[in-house]
Amino acid sequence: MPVVTRRRVTVDDQPLARSIGGRIREARLKAGLTQQQLAGERYTKAYVSALENGVSKPSMAALNYLSGRLGVTSAALMAGDADRWSRLEADVLLASGRWQEALDIYDSHLGEERGGGMRAELLLGRAEALSRLDRGPEATAAGSEAAEIFDRQGREADATLARYWVANGEYVQGNVTEARRLIEAILAKVRAGLRVEPDFHLRMVIALAAVETRDGEYDRALAYLSEIRGLADKLDDRRRATYFFDLAYSYRETGDYEGAVRTGYASLALFTAMGAESETAALENDLALAFLKLGNLARANEFVSSARGRFEALRDARWLAHVADTEAQISLAASSFEQAATLAEQAIEGAELTGNQKALIDALVTRAQIRRRSGDRDGADADFARAADLARASGSHGRIREVLRAWSEMLAESGDHRRAYELTHEALLV
Repeated sequence: MPVVTRRRVTVDDQPLARSIGGRIREARLKAGLTQQQLAGERYTKAYVSALENGVSKPSMAALNYLSGRLGVTSAALMAGDADRWSRLEADVLLASGRWQEALDIYDSHLGEERGGGMRAELLLGRAEALSRLDRGPEATAAGSEAAEIFDRQGREADATLARYWVANGEYVQGNVTEARRLIEAILAKVRAGLRVEPDFHLRMVIALAAVETRDGEYDRALAYLSEIRGLADKLDDRRRATYFFDLAYSYRETGDYEGAVRTGYASLALFTAMGAESETAALENDLALAFLKLGNLARANEFVSSARGRFEALRDARWLAHVADTEAQISLAASSFEQAATLAEQAIEGAELTGNQKALIDALVTRAQIRRRSGDRDGADADFARAADLARASGSHGRIREVLRAWSEMLAESGDHRRAYELTHEALLV
């Protein structure tokens, strides 16, 4: 879901917060800046004062911004004793996208039987790292335990943030109904005045758009994304790139392929500039599909080839299943049926090996279309039936409708109008 949004990195204990605040003040005075000058356009004088006095907990984003204006490194502002530094190091690794390394540190600390708020903080970091590593069930468990501890301590904002990562864990598992329920509950609290962290309201709207996209509800996703269009320039580069990514995907699924290409390029430029290889590769795969719909097979092949190279370098078997399906669709459009069939088989095998249900459903539909074009209607019917069963089991209304409509279209073309009507009727009732 966001899997591309970042959790704030906070300093939980007051002694360390005061220590960092003292270093900020010392560096500010050395640089000859007032608190207002240090705050710049992003923060306020009052916020800098609260940081310097250890009253407010600095986020990693704040430390990175302030250290840049002070001409020092964020590490210099955070320097502390070994144990606390190790915990902060995990948070920094998490914020920089080095999720497995961060998870290893969180797990090592949790193994020391820490209790109370410290355990909840570690579980919160663990939940995010696991979610980003596509380990949904473990992320959900860690986030739920963290939320329960925060609830007992009366830390509502932290409990809400933990439940956001529970929602992410559900989303990773494909449980879009539960993910939507959790995010809508969180958003209701935020709209009622709960302050979690900067731009959290915006993040929840983006998360809901991602859930609706995952569920195939592209019109609803576009409505959410349109709601925040005017705020995109206020996002950091990664969130803005994610916003454009989601917008491009929704444009493609609703048939606006020119819009998909336009916003896809905007997202690609941002992700490439950040060196975000996984996100860049995922977007290249989506751009390949957009160009396929536009009939530009040369550009589609160019983007999917680049996506394959990146995911192979990352050894991301889960995403390679999606790439193989895209390649199969491109080959089908070029009437290369044998090559398309081979690629579809690769996509199905990869999806089954990695437990990627979305890729499996997509690949089965692709293979069904290949078989239909090749004259194997029985085989196509079997693939559609399996894809429909998987879609129904997923609970994704949009996915169910997509499969049923494609299946009914094939049946209508073959003259089986009764079954085509039955499937169309079921799709309308979903």
